Amino acid sequence: MEAPTSTPAGNPNGTNNAQNVTVPVMQENTNNGSAPQPTSTTPNGISADEIALYDRQIRLWGLKAQESIRNANILLITMKALANEIAKNLVLAGINSLTICDHSPVTPADLTSQFFLPSDPSPIGTNRAIAASTNIQRLNPRVKINIDTFDIRLKNPSYFSAFDIVIATDLDAPTLNIINTATRLNNRKFYAAGSHGMYGFVFSDLIEHDFIISRAISNVPTSVGAESPTRSVLSSSPSPNDPNLELVTKRELFSTWLLASSSPLPSDILKSPRRRKVVTPILSCLRGLWEFETRFGCQPNPNDKAQLAQFTILCGEQHKALGLPAETLRSETLRAFLGNIGGEVAPVVAVLGGQLAQDVINVLGRTQQPIQNFVVFDGERMEAGVYALHPKEGELGRGLLPISGGQQQQQQQQQQIQTGAVVVVGGDGVGKGEVINLD
Repeated sequence: MEAPTSTPAGNPNGTNNAQNVTVPVMQENTNNGSAPQPTSTTPNGISADEIALYDRQIRLWGLKAQESIRNANILLITMKALANEIAKNLVLAGINSLTICDHSPVTPADLTSQFFLPSDPSPIGTNRAIAASTNIQRLNPRVKINIDTFDIRLKNPSYFSAFDIVIATDLDAPTLNIINTATRLNNRKFYAAGSHGMYGFVFSDLIEHDFIISRAISNVPTSVGAESPTRSVLSSSPSPNDPNLELVTKRELFSTWLLASSSPLPSDILKSPRRRKVVTPILSCLRGLWEFETRFGCQPNPNDKAQLAQFTILCGEQHKALGLPAETLRSETLRAFLGNIGGEVAPVVAVLGGQLAQDVINVLGRTQQPIQNFVVFDGERMEAGVYALHPKEGELGRGLLPISGGQQQQQQQQQQIQTGAVVVVGGDGVGKGEVINLD
């Protein structure tokens, strides 16, 4: 079976060949590879008008967290139904700027799934990000909306340095791998998400994230040190506002997309036959889909028997690699998943987009436990399982990719990303010093 070939939109040589389109009430960026200038922020804190506007959420997560949200510059890649939900929640929360990067045109199918697009056929054929931007801006005029119409796959790694958080939606697995490696090189937090009809996922790579929780003081003193393979307590201190509370600072360590998407389930799940039985088989289906995309450069065609057979084999292999019982991956599950690939269902994207946007807000405010590190949503069962998927051996966090490993090393890594190769530096497990060519 031959993999179909596709040519990315834009100039394959990497030069700026995007059309210069005037976008009302917002800024457009069509530079290929160059980082956009971060939007200026007011250093004097939140104004009285903003306090009044965001009063309800300030009461929920505090003024300091709102200030962090107000200063955040976020990149959102691919403007489909899932990204609509994410954009809505982040813009209403009052971030500083949202840059939407999407080179694709609006299709008739987009009109039925995206609420930021006009209901009439007029936007068909126009750029998807530009078509949605006017209605996004109307949600909150205080947020700066930037539009980038160039293909994200042709960006230089330095492009991502201008953003605090990068969110990639509805992209294939190799592209997510490339973007995540670039965010790691620039020490930027990364989210990936995708929806397939009744199913979907959210992934986070925050590299290393510190947060503070407030809790009642226990009779047992809080111990500094490891709480789990990914989480540790850094310090604890009495709350200055309540003598019965303590402030505990914790740190979470994360893995890259490449390693997390191929890592085993946590040992506490694998040791329990009961817990292994309740792991959703949709995780195996998603990993089978990502493997199919990596090998063949496309999604399986339901009308192609050879592709369906290969996809079924890959799902079975992934299910076995996860250590899950064979009987939990049923043929009807595979058929249902195949029938949903590429689909967009409003309630499903609302759940996924809301959960991702809420986690972004929590990460910016640093007052809540973040997603660690995969959420798999099964709309048939109305379940959203959270799985911490990491390599069994080797370092996590910054140790997976040497962000501060020297200018020459970083330049070499960035050149390999631009030529279609991804560098993954890890511990003793898979990926140590390995260059994986995606061509």
